[in-house]
Amino acid sequence: MITYQADGTELPNIKHRETTAWIKAVAATFGRRVGEIGYMFVDDEKILEINNQYLGHDYYTDIITFDYDEGNVISGDLVISVDTVRTNAELFGKSYADELNRVIIHGILHLCGINDKGPGEREIMEAHENKALALLRDMTENDRP
Repeated sequence: MITYQADGTELPNIKHRETTAWIKAVAATFGRRVGEIGYMFVDDEKILEINNQYLGHDYYTDIITFDYDEGNVISGDLVISVDTVRTNAELFGKSYADELNRVIIHGILHLCGINDKGPGEREIMEAHENKALALLRDMTENDRP
């Protein structure tokens, strides 16, 4: 089950069924099934607090992924700062919705074993994000009459 909640900010306008189907499809490309995934949308101050408390990092970020995977079942808590997503969308010349989708799937890719901190890993992550975003476009285009 995938849940979407907000703390200290409004819940983004996400099509829950469509997003959940997309997440499951992306996980399946890695031979994974979706277990319990909890998205929590927060503001910058809350993500800074969580980053500091749980990871010892004193900086803002767009997403923090807490991984509770067991075998081929992905589970975790994903905390997303809508403030940082909005800032990054402007910085990268993307729409807020596109950047939000990128961050939503970024956390899932982490749960599927894709990293982005080591040498060459960021490029691998970006390639997987782009592939997942293309899948979302294909899925939503096929749903249109």
